[in-house]
Amino acid sequence: MPPTEKGTLVLDLAAEGPLSPELVRTVNEFCDRVEDHAENSDSAAVAMVRLHGGENGATGSWPGGDGGIRLVNRWERALRRMERLAAVTVVVLTGRCAGPALDLVLTADYRIAATGATLAPPIDAGHFWPGMALHRLVTQIGVARTRRLLLRAGELTAARSAELGLLDEVTDDIDGVSAARAHEFGGVAGPEFAVRRRLVLDAPTSAFDDALGVHLAACDRALRYARRLAEPEPAPVAALTGGAR
Repeated sequence: MPPTEKGTLVLDLAAEGPLSPELVRTVNEFCDRVEDHAENSDSAAVAMVRLHGGENGATGSWPGGDGGIRLVNRWERALRRMERLAAVTVVVLTGRCAGPALDLVLTADYRIAATGATLAPPIDAGHFWPGMALHRLVTQIGVARTRRLLLRAGELTAARSAELGLLDEVTDDIDGVSAARAHEFGGVAGPEFAVRRRLVLDAPTSAFDDALGVHLAACDRALRYARRLAEPEPAPVAALTGGAR
């Protein structure tokens, strides 16, 4: 893929293989980069994860390996960090994606795939892996569609994934579209977007009365943010003192 839009933080991952400590560390380090940018830079950034699938089919089980439940817990926590980053997150899929692909797709704000890309659900010992991907699937595409995926957990084409709501865009020009979306989302204020994303993610499990206070707090924050943007820039010191003498 070509160089990305300025202000885009990129993570390239192989979308195959078992869950490993190295994978968890890589995702956490990427989250650190995005969080550091949000705290120390005045400019917005897009967090882009590019998943490169294998050419010979999406094989192998997930999580596979012998990491145990502690490693699974660390992975789920890393995904939760991705889901809450103070930046717009974009996932780009090419090739035949398996392994961590579905988990990372479901945490992203915007999902792009090449026309020939495929997405394999996580399968372990012949069954759909019962991780938090199941929870995200239900909240994002509904119980009925998730139930059908459980019964027929085969490899999904990009077109079928888009029909299910797992992907936002399928394209023959993956480089051009990725660059265009990075430019489009690059002006979005990450912390403000993160507040609204959190409201969306919490909505399916929040009662109206419980959500009201949180939404009012977000509205108050938005009003204060708008007032700050409307405030005039302070005059330079030289202008206030009549310039240098």
